Amino acid sequence: MNQTLKEKLSAKEKWIRLLFMILFAIIAGISKIIIYVIALVQFITLLFTNEPNKMLLDFSKNLSYYNYQMFLFLTYNSETKPYPFTPWPKETGNL
Repeated sequence: MNQTLKEKLSAKEKWIRLLFMILFAIIAGISKIIIYVIALVQFITLLFTNEPNKMLLDFSKNLSYYNYQMFLFLTYNSETKPYPFTPWPKETGNL
């Protein structure tokens, strides 16, 4: 086997990144389910109160930013690992 190819395949940091990518892919799947539940709860809340739940609005917005950060990491658009390796995202305006 070519020596440089062997070195590239045995680079420890690449395999560690793969483990983080698997972890964040699992978290993203769970997060997707949570967002669907929040959407349903918000709809039910809207039916009874004519306005969405403010606390759920804030949480779901931050959760959406978290998903955005995870997808940036998963697609190699960012080397920054999302929460819990960085602070939980706060509302930052437009994506």
